Amino acid sequence: MDRRSVSPSDRPAKRLKPETDIAVPTIQYRNAVILAPMVRSGSLPTRLTALKHGASLVWSPEIVDKAILHTERNVDSKTGVVSYDGKTKAVFSTHPIEKPYLIYQIGSADPTLAVQAAKTVMQDVSAFDLNCGCPKPFSTHAGMGAALLTNPDLLCSILKALREALPPEYPVTAKIRLLPDQTETLNLVSRILETGVSAITVHCRTRAMRREKALIERLKEIVEFVERTRPEVAVIENGDCLSVEDSLRVKRITAGAHSVMIATAAESNPSCFSKTPLVDVETTLIPSYIRLARYVGNAWANTKFCVSQFQSPSPSHGKVGRKQLKALISSAKSYDDLTEVVGDWNGEEDFAHVTSAIETRTAGDSQTTDDIDVGPTRTPPEPRPNPVPEALKTPLSPVNMKLLTLSSIASGRDSATPTPSRPVKLAA
Repeated sequence: MDRRSVSPSDRPAKRLKPETDIAVPTIQYRNAVILAPMVRSGSLPTRLTALKHGASLVWSPEIVDKAILHTERNVDSKTGVVSYDGKTKAVFSTHPIEKPYLIYQIGSADPTLAVQAAKTVMQDVSAFDLNCGCPKPFSTHAGMGAALLTNPDLLCSILKALREALPPEYPVTAKIRLLPDQTETLNLVSRILETGVSAITVHCRTRAMRREKALIERLKEIVEFVERTRPEVAVIENGDCLSVEDSLRVKRITAGAHSVMIATAAESNPSCFSKTPLVDVETTLIPSYIRLARYVGNAWANTKFCVSQFQSPSPSHGKVGRKQLKALISSAKSYDDLTEVVGDWNGEEDFAHVTSAIETRTAGDSQTTDDIDVGPTRTPPEPRPNPVPEALKTPLSPVNMKLLTLSSIASGRDSATPTPSRPVKLAA
């Protein structure tokens, strides 16, 4: 019988027994609105800002396994920032305040190296995710990212190695893209479910897609398949979600995706995780973000990139005000050049606001109702550059220079992917 003559949705699938024991998650992958892993944009200040405004979990940017293995772990005695420093730059930075919510994403094409990388940073994170979806050449040229979609044996061997090597309190997850064919996508998901993952994130675009509308409706069948076979595994949707309220629309389209991950909208405004996202970011977000970034020692080049992406309705400033600020940021060569924008450099106060918001957050901070009218799908229209990973070329900035006192200003097309051939296990 041709393997495509029976769809996994046509008949009940038998419960799959994982080849390795599944971990009992210490973090919650369900009913969450999550900051996606984003090269450059997902640096420490953005993750902290997202958590401040209600993000349930935050993913680190993809960190290549070999890159983290050649670092030295340093702790800033003033700020508490933990930095994994290479010879000339910080490869990964974090802070203990985000640890309970932080998932570290590994870029790897080697089970042994993936395990070594995970153990290197294990004390500073709460879970691990394998990047199986990045289509950019810096990842795929070495067999990582979306290249793993064409090599499911290797993909699954890395997940199994991580699950077997790490303590059970550290969940292991995978983030994939859709394959061109839905049945083949289900085949791949089925194999991943056998590795002991606690969750699987599906970016609802194929490897060849970039800004095209996400194929969110294809996730419905995947959610149903996972719930029939491994109901303890959470399915996270990624693609075209614009806000915490918009996540409810996405969950309805997918007939119950357990959580939703936001990328582009969070890059534009990391307060999108709040029920009331910030407007007038020129004063309500950008100044405090810059102060926070300098306080935690974030590289200036990275901070400049991030704030240059920020945008929101600006009823108080209009186009002229936005253009003036953009011009100042664009011409700035260092943090010191933006004193006119941020005032005095009291990032410690901004960090205290972040800490207070994270420490006092409650379950009631997240949307739970399903009847909000959030409108049709929108894909942000403006193109953005394909950024080079911070760890590959951004220099490490000086840490905590000239910390003075101040009252806060603001509150603040690749070829199509070949598909795996192993069929989904069906009930007899």
